Amino acid sequence: MGILDKFNDASRGVSEKAKSISEANNLKRKILYEEERIVEIFTDIGKKYYKEHGEDVEALKVLCDDIDTRRRRIKKMRYELNGIRGYKVCPKCDAEVNERFQFCGRCGARLPDIEDEDFMSLEPNDYYTESSNNFFNADPNKNY
Repeated sequence: MGILDKFNDASRGVSEKAKSISEANNLKRKILYEEERIVEIFTDIGKKYYKEHGEDVEALKVLCDDIDTRRRRIKKMRYELNGIRGYKVCPKCDAEVNERFQFCGRCGARLPDIEDEDFMSLEPNDYYTESSNNFFNADPNKNY
């Protein structure tokens, strides 16, 4: 293998790394946009409820469905972002586990896979966004 071949291999590696960084940054930007939009929709729900005192429940349901759709997009994008970084996040203990594994090395839970039929299901108390600093945590048992 000549010096030019080694140089070509190195340049390909740098090019692939730059592409991965670019993809990761694009996903981060899209996630941030979706999170910001969720906060705006929560505001719209509050304004609509305040003005109409909950009379138009169907309009509120449409906004809530929009939030759930955006949450599912965020879940998928985070999974893709973690894949670019080479790991999965355990749903039970939040451990970062190499993407090749199917089970968590810390707690033994099965790791999520985008091919799972329940992958896009949402956790019932996961209504916050990272950018809102968990302000929208919907835990009814918590005293604020």
